[in-house]
Amino acid sequence: MPDEPHDDPTGDDPAKGQNPFAGTPMEQIFAAMGGQGGQAPDLGALFGQMQRLFSGSGDGTVDFAVVKDVARHALSAAGPDPSPHSGQVGALDDAVRLAEGWLDRATEVPAAVTSTSAWSRADWVEQTIGTWEQVVAPIAEHVVGAMSEALPEEARAMAGPLLGILRQAGSAMFAQQIGQALSELAGEVVSSTDIGLPLAAAGHAALLPHNVAEFGDGLEIGAADVLLYVTLRECAHHRLFAHASWLRPAILGAIEEFGRGTRIDTSAIEDKLQGFDPGNPEAMAEAMQNGLFDPEPTPEQQVALTRLETLLAFVEGWVDEVVDQATRETMPTAGALSEAVRRRRATGGPAEQTFASLVGLELRPRRMREATTLWAALRDRQGPAARDAVWTHPDLMPSADDLDDPLGFAQREPATDADFDTELGKLLDDE
Repeated sequence: MPDEPHDDPTGDDPAKGQNPFAGTPMEQIFAAMGGQGGQAPDLGALFGQMQRLFSGSGDGTVDFAVVKDVARHALSAAGPDPSPHSGQVGALDDAVRLAEGWLDRATEVPAAVTSTSAWSRADWVEQTIGTWEQVVAPIAEHVVGAMSEALPEEARAMAGPLLGILRQAGSAMFAQQIGQALSELAGEVVSSTDIGLPLAAAGHAALLPHNVAEFGDGLEIGAADVLLYVTLRECAHHRLFAHASWLRPAILGAIEEFGRGTRIDTSAIEDKLQGFDPGNPEAMAEAMQNGLFDPEPTPEQQVALTRLETLLAFVEGWVDEVVDQATRETMPTAGALSEAVRRRRATGGPAEQTFASLVGLELRPRRMREATTLWAALRDRQGPAARDAVWTHPDLMPSADDLDDPLGFAQREPATDADFDTELGKLLDDE
């Protein structure tokens, strides 16, 4: 760093002429990490220290090969993870055939499952990591980028390689955090669609027999019924996402929009660094792992979160409604299994816990019951075909406000081709 003073734009603070970080929340970070007497730190020494702490994180983007390795290592440490045997594979194939036949009676949305798999927990990590990269990478990129953007412009110009180190540190933290969260999720999900988004390839139904058995423990329901009920939900999810081709991109788009709204609260960083010991090289790693650069929720993120919550509520509500209709006359245990699924959501289901762990994006299950009521009311009023036709285009979908009055939405007259032509004519006239 040059020792000569820079021009002081404020004209009243000589310290700012020597250190562009002076007077900003980042001043304390750099002072604690090696700066003396108000001067910016020796970036060469700082670079070396940080590189030792956060080596291996590449160019600042999250390395999902590392994420997968972290998740698999955590699973190995957690205990046995038996591979499904041939009997479980055969039982799943039989359950899929039976489930598809039952669903055909409840919905006109065609079957979409073309292949099946029984997975271990490690298999789930291996087979879904590509989708998780799509889901998490946009948010990780914005969060990691926000670390360097939290610096003043002049400070960014002087920081040089430190910005790269901050990005490396952020990506290293995210890789560890995501890997740990996925290992925990792998221990509880029962299928590839258990979080409301199909994580496997299109048309590929996959269940985790070991987790399905744990889900059924204590329910006093036969293992065959538990397997069939979980399979019904898996197949219904695949039908819906194949039928509504816009749905998956819409969910991923809402998640990316959430990431774009990420901001770092630099004043909170200053508070967390009170009493920071620059002589302790592990202290910075501990501070970052404990949320030093945690993003604060923003209004933009709240809009995206509301949209995402609403979409997932409608997805789960539709699956609830269709599976209920498919099992009403043929599966006496379906009511108890449905209630078990609701209790699982109410205590914080897989989707809520995982998104909260990964990116601070919490998904509340409180509106899924209202969504189920909305789809059931629409079926009662206009028939199953009308309930399913709403998914053909996002403009036909109910809104978050409709969850407050699901019966009102069901009582609206469905749009006709004549209505569409009339609205299109009005639009052309206006133009």
